[in-house]
Amino acid sequence: MAPKRVVVLLSGKGSNFSALIADARASCAAGIGQDRYEIVAAVSNRVEAGGLALAEQAGIAAHTISHKNFASREDFDAALRDLVAAFDPDLVVLAGFMRVLTPTFVDAFAGRMLNIHPSLLPAFPGLHTHAHAIAAGCKFAGCTVHFVTSVLDHGPIVAQACVPITVDDTESTLAAKVLIEEHRILPQAVRDFCAGRLVVAGLRVHVNSRL
Repeated sequence: MAPKRVVVLLSGKGSNFSALIADARASCAAGIGQDRYEIVAAVSNRVEAGGLALAEQAGIAAHTISHKNFASREDFDAALRDLVAAFDPDLVVLAGFMRVLTPTFVDAFAGRMLNIHPSLLPAFPGLHTHAHAIAAGCKFAGCTVHFVTSVLDHGPIVAQACVPITVDDTESTLAAKVLIEEHRILPQAVRDFCAGRLVVAGLRVHVNSRL
């Protein structure tokens, strides 16, 4: 069985993308596992995104499609949809993709699109999650991998990880702690999807570890 095909969307330096590149190589090196996958393309809305350079270094197709060149979100999402669809992905992963996607894009990949978000959803959707967690006096923060719907940072939760918030934590120190967990749970979630281990019932996701 051929490895599953994954397209990654990103807007920044590509820290989670780098973790996925390493994991994809490891999954294919294993040879016969059902959770094998290959990253066939990286797509960004920002030409300066560091993740594009990572893709080129890894021999992965790298594409930029700027939202600034389109009159509406729907027009951008339609062009993005067509670009991603051309790679015939089994899974689309949002790894720091800083755009709110409309149903024009989301509906095309419903049930096969994952996002990594730096909070313990449903708490703190959107931006500045670490600052919000500290300001709210939370004792723990974390990250969430979830299926993408057209509602921002909403959708069935696949995996979460938490870290303690200490009295001396700042937004940057907390972000660094959470990022370590992001690099751990996102690749595992991708493997679980590719192996068919994720069973979705409403907003609940069961991971069938027997597969």
